[in-house]
Amino acid sequence: MELQFNADEIAFREEVRAFITDNLTEEMKQGMLRGGYLIRDHVIEWQRILNKKGWGVPHWPVEWGGAGWSPIKQSIFTEELQLAPAPRPLSFSVYMVGPVIIEFGSEVQKKRFLPRIANSDDWWCQGFSEPDAGSDLASLKTNARREEGYYIVNGQKTWTSYAQYADWIFCLVRTDPTVKKQMGISFLLIDMKTPGIIVRPIQTIDGGHEVNEVFFDNVKVPVENLVGEENKGWDYAKFLLSAERVNLARLGVSKERLQRARELAARTPYQGRPLLEHAGFRTKIAALEVELKALEITQLRVLSAEGQSHGAPDPASSILKVKGSELQQATSNLLVQILGPDALRRQEDAFDDWSSMITANYFNWRKVSIFGGSNEIQKTIIAKSILGL
Repeated sequence: MELQFNADEIAFREEVRAFITDNLTEEMKQGMLRGGYLIRDHVIEWQRILNKKGWGVPHWPVEWGGAGWSPIKQSIFTEELQLAPAPRPLSFSVYMVGPVIIEFGSEVQKKRFLPRIANSDDWWCQGFSEPDAGSDLASLKTNARREEGYYIVNGQKTWTSYAQYADWIFCLVRTDPTVKKQMGISFLLIDMKTPGIIVRPIQTIDGGHEVNEVFFDNVKVPVENLVGEENKGWDYAKFLLSAERVNLARLGVSKERLQRARELAARTPYQGRPLLEHAGFRTKIAALEVELKALEITQLRVLSAEGQSHGAPDPASSILKVKGSELQQATSNLLVQILGPDALRRQEDAFDDWSSMITANYFNWRKVSIFGGSNEIQKTIIAKSILGL
């Protein structure tokens, strides 16, 4: 495996940087710097700018709008978006349900949904977790009963990110309660405007409204909205979650946060000189840089192996998820440490545009080691599939 970028890949990175510089508005960039949360209008506008360029869904097959890039170029592209920082594509649409429809959906579903996903004409959310089915997702109880050309769906989903904006939700539902729990699950595409769907907000620890509860009360879903085969949904979910865990490494996000830590430390006085000049602090920065480099190399190893697994989830993606989430938390923790007592300031009293959001980000990012499959579950996968324990 080659661990250095070749001339073509270096030139590609410069092309991506130039495009972002020329097209990313200051309003979008500042929105990301002030918190990094998804701002709906920014996400849609930026996705359409990328799609017009042919970069909206570069990892998809060319026939459905993909750019034909290698996995390495796809990684470079994602990292540069995170470094800018630019609004990230809506993961639920572009990285989750889109690839599932491409791999397992009908031709009708592909023609109906994929162009709209690529251009952000539809906003999707993910209906997986339930009050009693989080890390043990296969224990889900939301059920779908088939009758007269419809599935009648009843149940509840929780921690549903951005459901308040969603046009559609992709759901795991139980269609056969008599078999082993993983074997009786199906994958449905549900229009959020369907009667019987109720969305209730959940306020997160940082005071934001990012997640929701979603209730289904005799919701009628056309049978043609079933992806693939009935009771095969667990296979499709594993396919989706493997791709999600690779993206959850968010290498560029941690790099961008570490750069912000340097900038903030350079103008934060400590014992008569900038904090950045103190050996103890530089040691913390260096330790995180080493871990980021190790994560980057691991990500390159996973990417170089793509295409050889024939669609099977790569257990090494669990390493990316575990370490990537730990580093995201570590960089947010470092920023709070730099602020010290100033981390408790109200937003209107903050000394620059983005420092006021550091504490909110710190609290919000406690979740990254939980979603996408908790780190404890991922360590079990690593132990079994990689270490053979």
